Amino acid sequence: MKITVIPGDGIGPAITDATIRVLSALECDLEFAFCTAGETALREEGALLPEKTLQSIGETKVALKGPITTPVGEGFTSVNVQLRQHFNLFANVRPVRSYPGISTRYDSIDLITLRQNTEGMYAGEGQFLSDDGSRAEAKSVITRAGSEEFLRYAFQLARSMGRTRLTLLHKANILKSTSGLFLSVGRSVKKEFPDLEYGEMIVDAAAMNLVKAPEQFDMLVTTNLLGDIISDLCAGLVGGLGMAPGANIGADTAIFEAVHGSAPDIAGKDLANPSALLLAAALLLDHIGMPHQAIRIRRAIEETTSQASTRTVDLGGTLGTQAYTDLLISYIHNQK
Repeated sequence: MKITVIPGDGIGPAITDATIRVLSALECDLEFAFCTAGETALREEGALLPEKTLQSIGETKVALKGPITTPVGEGFTSVNVQLRQHFNLFANVRPVRSYPGISTRYDSIDLITLRQNTEGMYAGEGQFLSDDGSRAEAKSVITRAGSEEFLRYAFQLARSMGRTRLTLLHKANILKSTSGLFLSVGRSVKKEFPDLEYGEMIVDAAAMNLVKAPEQFDMLVTTNLLGDIISDLCAGLVGGLGMAPGANIGADTAIFEAVHGSAPDIAGKDLANPSALLLAAALLLDHIGMPHQAIRIRRAIEETTSQASTRTVDLGGTLGTQAYTDLLISYIHNQK
């Protein structure tokens, strides 16, 4: 099977190379179509999102993407947002779980955050800054059709994964039109899934409860911007964004990614932790019907993070990207 691979910017090429090495060690029989996007594409091809990259994803229907730089406060529009909207990747799935040996406040986290991926404030519609810089505006649009498509997928995913409890996070007490519509659709869709436990919580209360008692949650379902924030909070419960993968799911196309940034300050220094992209590759393998190989990646990461001497620097260890990847591959070979 052929998949599109976008190494990205900063540490992206290094962690992508590590991930390809692991996938090759698993003998998944995958063919890789390498493409560019972001600052690398702008420098090499004169476009942030080249047409041939879009064509490749359109043909393969599956892509693995490294982090892409997005300027803060100014500059070009997020390439990630453009990809999600171009292919209508309406659901963003971000699982986090505890790994043995990684020191965190909790040791039994197993959460999934699902966010509607193409609408709401995060979509960046109607952004405006007055000429004198004194007034800025942005528009949040929530549609019934978009919410229904996403929420029905969320309930179906919960059922297929054996999850039993969904909590819809909202801000409908204040954002009565947009968040209120999303909440209303959630209440309607839940009636189609009587076998699943359903709850609702205002997002700020959910943030507090995630820190105090995360065991009360199983699957969190919310809108685009709120989900972006809450999913990062959940990543903090398991060791940080270096352990957090993401999947962008559409009707016939899916892009799997590391959810952290491009970290240009450590690019080229052999310091990056490739685990997030490796775990994204495991989600990709699940998606294309290779769950056994996905399990082998996760078990290899569990093994290597269980001891301080075999962890990357960001997790309190001493290993660089290459040495960590070598250990993962060694463990995979020993699994045979």
